[in-house]
Amino acid sequence: MTDLDDDYANMPYIPQGEAFPECWARAAEAYRDDAMMLEVGYDSGAERQIDIFLPQGAPKGVVIFVHGGYWSEGSRRLYSHLAQGPVSAGWAVAIPGYDLAPAVRISQITALLALAVAEVARRFSGPIRLCGHSAGGHLVARLVSSGLLAEEVLARIEKVVPISPVSDLAPLLRTSMTAVLGLDEEEARAESPVHAPAPRMPVEVWVGEAERPAFRDQARWLAEAWGAKLTVDPGRHHFDVIEGLERADRSLCQAVIG
Repeated sequence: MTDLDDDYANMPYIPQGEAFPECWARAAEAYRDDAMMLEVGYDSGAERQIDIFLPQGAPKGVVIFVHGGYWSEGSRRLYSHLAQGPVSAGWAVAIPGYDLAPAVRISQITALLALAVAEVARRFSGPIRLCGHSAGGHLVARLVSSGLLAEEVLARIEKVVPISPVSDLAPLLRTSMTAVLGLDEEEARAESPVHAPAPRMPVEVWVGEAERPAFRDQARWLAEAWGAKLTVDPGRHHFDVIEGLERADRSLCQAVIG
């Protein structure tokens, strides 16, 4: 069945929604032109690269941001500008790329990102903060509840901020995305953070007030399942909710690095 396609469609319900990816790409490129940036690999494969943005001086720690796109679209290079807020506050920011569906399944993406987090942890000392948007919000929540991260890495993760996450994959079985994702009932349950034990580090789930009801539900489900703080960002929709990472003084950035 595909009766939930409309529930999980964002672009048709966001004014000028189709313009956002191009705007992100321009802002990201402009930031890369001026930033201190490294590109490192974490495994063989063209997409298995991490863009790392560095502050002036020794970093206070590292923020890892995982992009969204329903596990089948997007690129780390669309979101470089989101590093601006943490970098200006003295944090390094790592934005990993990953292989996309249908070439890989969601469980394989989770495993790839565990390798990326391990590589970032190897390169940087100090605290780690994890955040991700949409499918990336799912992935960061999954990473800290999957058993894929080594204990010494988990011990350094001080906070996780899933932004507009998909926390229960079961509703996606009733969308046309199933064909692209290769998703079945077994994987949907296994890869849903709502069915995993809450991690021991603090979690703050973030969602926009003007998001689709399905995404507000998904955020609430995760917060309830894990006993986590839920923040509803006034007036924000699914595409502009991440803009809060662009400046250190904004609430979302403070939620991540504060």
